[in-house]
Amino acid sequence: MRLSPEEKAVLDSIAERGSAIVDRAIAWSDVNSGSRNLDGLNAVRGLLKDAFAVLPTEPQDIPLAASIEIAADGREREQPHPPSLAVIVRPEAATQVVLTGHYDTVYPADSRFQTVTTRPDGALHGPGIADMKGGISVILAALEAFEASPVAANLGYRVLISPDEEIGSLASGPVLTEFGRLGHVGLTYEPALSDGTLAGERKGSGNFHIRVTGRAAHAGRDFALGRNAITAAARIAGALDALNGRRDGVTLNIARIDGGAPLNMVPDIAVVRFNVRFSDAAAAAWLEAGVKAAMAAGEGDGLSVSLHGGFTRAAKPFNAAQAELFGKVREVGALIGQDIAWKPSGGVCEGNNLFAAGLPNVDTLGVRGGDIHSENEFAWPDSFAERAQLSALILMKLAAGEIDARGVRALMETR
Repeated sequence: MRLSPEEKAVLDSIAERGSAIVDRAIAWSDVNSGSRNLDGLNAVRGLLKDAFAVLPTEPQDIPLAASIEIAADGREREQPHPPSLAVIVRPEAATQVVLTGHYDTVYPADSRFQTVTTRPDGALHGPGIADMKGGISVILAALEAFEASPVAANLGYRVLISPDEEIGSLASGPVLTEFGRLGHVGLTYEPALSDGTLAGERKGSGNFHIRVTGRAAHAGRDFALGRNAITAAARIAGALDALNGRRDGVTLNIARIDGGAPLNMVPDIAVVRFNVRFSDAAAAAWLEAGVKAAMAAGEGDGLSVSLHGGFTRAAKPFNAAQAELFGKVREVGALIGQDIAWKPSGGVCEGNNLFAAGLPNVDTLGVRGGDIHSENEFAWPDSFAERAQLSALILMKLAAGEIDARGVRALMETR
């Protein structure tokens, strides 16, 4: 590969707009869009729709069905979700790329972490600036620049920006699967590590809730008639935790136990909430059996136990298709002085969903940053244009055939 004068001109145009790429991400980050803040999510989607309107096809909403959650009182309730935002350009082109991101963050509407500031070292510090409103700005910058390329007509793309990635993509998952089946290569914009390292192999993940139903009773007068859901939940939690360390690559995190009652009442409802991570399908099956066995620790006279939730993202191994794609991304990076490296990650993202749909993908093409999912989240401002240039050049090499997208996709058959 080499860098042509036409490609360099496209990359130079990104550098010239570097401050604008940063500024719009800051503006988006200053609007809270926690995964359950419907008003904030709708406000951000409106901003994104206006911004992405510069592309050749008008952005469109893709309505999402409500998901089912288990509330603290043990009852099922519907969690509504705003639409995903999609932009579909040249779907008839021979080469198809899927670009995904999410506009929700982990910070709720009442979080004290609401605006972006600049640290003394120059890093941007704010909610979602790395994960991933910065990444969304990179997507748009790369596509804006790519459209001025002489090879743009050779490549079609589908952009999908979803409102629920931080809570497992339960509503947007089917849309991710549909888009994944229609592409040859996927590009996803989770933040890279602070030094630019990408995530390669990823574990799978699941979110589970175990509801325990007992029998309420007066703690003094009728204690023996009660069936304590909290103590049963505690036994289940202990049995679940005991699964850790028994199989390589498997972890189970007890995150929360809901329930309880006044001190003079035997509690009749409890909900144990936990997340699992696993390395492959065999490990997932082992976990499933272990969870069902642990539930027995809470069963007994007058107690009932039920399991809700499940595996939300399959594992994403580093197979032949992934190796080929990452190798090409490394070659592209070298053309513009970016040293591309990668390593395994225990985290999960939309890249897992796309891979499960048969789409090879690189899923950490967003800005360089760190401390995500905390009030220390940050991103380096010079990485916005840098990462947009990397993506624009990847797109140009795909359009020119220097990266064989169809060949990469065909390698998925060897997985």
